[in-house]
Amino acid sequence: MTQTKGAAALPLNTILAGDCIAEMNRLPAESVDLIFADPPYNLQLKGTLHRPDNSEVDAVDDDWDQFASFNAYDEFTRAWLKAARRLLKPHGAIWVIGSYHNIFRVGSALQDAGFWILNDVVWRKSNPMPNFRGKRFTNAHETMIWAGKSEDSKYTFNYEALKALNEGIQMRSDWVLPICTGHERLKDAAGDKAHPTQKPESLLHRILVGSSNPGDVVLDPFFGTGTTGAVAKMLGREFIGIEREAAYRAVAETRIAKVRRFEREALQVSTSKRAEPRVPFGQLVERGMLRPGEALYSPRGHVAKVRADGTLIGGEVKGSIHQVGAHLEGAPSCNGWTYWTFRRDGEQVPIDVLRQQIRAEMRN
Repeated sequence: MTQTKGAAALPLNTILAGDCIAEMNRLPAESVDLIFADPPYNLQLKGTLHRPDNSEVDAVDDDWDQFASFNAYDEFTRAWLKAARRLLKPHGAIWVIGSYHNIFRVGSALQDAGFWILNDVVWRKSNPMPNFRGKRFTNAHETMIWAGKSEDSKYTFNYEALKALNEGIQMRSDWVLPICTGHERLKDAAGDKAHPTQKPESLLHRILVGSSNPGDVVLDPFFGTGTTGAVAKMLGREFIGIEREAAYRAVAETRIAKVRRFEREALQVSTSKRAEPRVPFGQLVERGMLRPGEALYSPRGHVAKVRADGTLIGGEVKGSIHQVGAHLEGAPSCNGWTYWTFRRDGEQVPIDVLRQQIRAEMRN
């Protein structure tokens, strides 16, 4: 058990055994930053499924995916979502994954519970299982709903980090990733799949990098064989798992024990300039990095002088670094940080260099 600042004891980096609703209700309110939920899909399978060669498909027919009716499934969904929403911090968020069997019912329940839907994301499987009966389309995707706790939640969205993952292109809401195969697919002692719906680590990597930060608490109430916990540990997040099946817990514990957390420097991700700490130009003057009366220079040869209050005077114009630059250029706006330079040792140096020095101090 680990204690978090300002909260009751949280069982961080632990897999709780039992019913997810009961276990969530035992945890302190508003103690979790992010929830990833992979609930039962209620697949309603009828009979055994065979391949064209008559071999049997290892389909999802476990007891935990069986519900007596749609009403029973809806009651279960409303109950676990209520418990989950109580646990989220005011600016927390939730991801729920599902298939056509259940995701539309879950989406309605999310909105009824007060969550605010931010996106639906389609996970398009690059290697889906074929439709063996040939009577429907191949099920080649699953749908994830990303939602804030409320409409006013200031949820985490690491836009620049996701853009960097996508080779500098804005991340779209359709993700092409493979299902678990080969070395990633966990097996039991008999050599069979340890869990029928094991999610790939690539999927959780993208979710956690994009919507959480190192040190955040991530809850997975349907933990299974621990993909969320394994990726959270690697990425420097804290996790809480809940799983009622002892066999799945055993596999997850063994798996996560082998995971090594990435080094601190490797956990840092790209951030937008807007997310950087604000540094007023006047702070450069206060700290003596620029002196009152010192000249600043524009790319086109305009000159302005620094004043004691952090404003500039250039000709007949007085104002901020942005206002004076815009006036001199005859432009509606100007980014003064990249527009102005100062002289040091015969070199022209952008004033933004001084701002970045202060920001570096603020991060340490």
